[in-house]
Amino acid sequence: MKVKTDNYTIYLQHWDEVGDWISAQSYSHHFILVDENTRKHCLPVLDQYWKDLKYTLIAIPSGEENKILSTAKYVWDQLLTFGADRHSLLINLGGGVIGDLGGFCASTYMRGIDFIQIPTTLLSMTDASIGGKLGIDFQGFKNMIGLFTDPKCILIDSVFLDSLPFGELRSGFAENLKHGLIADKNFWEEIKDLNLQSKIDWNPIIQRSVEIKKDVVSKDPFEQGLRKILNFGHTIGHAIESFHLKAGATILHGEAIAVGMYCEAYLSREVGLLENETFHDLIQDLLEIYPIVDHSIWDVDQLIAMMSKDKKNRDQKIMFSLIENVGHCVFNKEMTKENILEALQYYQLNEISTLS
Repeated sequence: MKVKTDNYTIYLQHWDEVGDWISAQSYSHHFILVDENTRKHCLPVLDQYWKDLKYTLIAIPSGEENKILSTAKYVWDQLLTFGADRHSLLINLGGGVIGDLGGFCASTYMRGIDFIQIPTTLLSMTDASIGGKLGIDFQGFKNMIGLFTDPKCILIDSVFLDSLPFGELRSGFAENLKHGLIADKNFWEEIKDLNLQSKIDWNPIIQRSVEIKKDVVSKDPFEQGLRKILNFGHTIGHAIESFHLKAGATILHGEAIAVGMYCEAYLSREVGLLENETFHDLIQDLLEIYPIVDHSIWDVDQLIAMMSKDKKNRDQKIMFSLIENVGHCVFNKEMTKENILEALQYYQLNEISTLS
């Protein structure tokens, strides 16, 4: 399967075709960026398919806490040390951190070298690797420094999910659910009751998520309007993820986004976009997959302060993307600090599981 965008193609399991394309470009150098996990579990798959590819390996530590400027500097240092020029290719083999940081480094090194994304987590396959958003975290804020640059292509193979821990798989699944909630009610209905512990054919799920995100991004590549619907759950979710990161109590991206979806669904109901019965059903479905997280360390004032730095804001107003019943989403909805506090308090009190 292939999904074509205006500027690049997303390939599902077309290793030979992508390998032939790389060979035809006659790059001066090939570099592969990995972390310790993808070096162990995913690089052997690449080596199996691309036996003749000569490359220099760059390895960085895994984890969101390493998606920072010092890690980017290390990657730039390695590129320079091993002679990368403007005709080099960087292959990012990993999850969202590898894709975001690797793409950022490639796009800024010598004003930009080519890169391709080979996502290895469900999160990066269905969300992070698609759409040209690249960047690093800065001073505790998610993706604060970055740019929009498209890869030359994206190569997705669900075989990498076989070695993915359950927590990471469930984390990525939050983005699949989000795609259904904002754009495709039928997709939501098809996947919301899946047992993630069972054997699942991920290919059609990945394909539909890729199509949804591609369609949105193609209409608004630089997030001036419609693309903001992809941020449902992320205004509160990113703040929670950043807060936990600063506190040294790391929470997975999808776990934080699930909290964000709970709370932002509540806001959707409060402003009259989401019917009460639909809200109740949605929350129960989410709770079946993502139990209430430990929120004992939260400081709601700090969380709201973090939301005030969100990139979607304007005129110092905290802006949200909210769902208008399942399958539809609106953006640029201003919420007051009092609204946000109320949503967080419902979650903290665990009352959200019994709301009617």
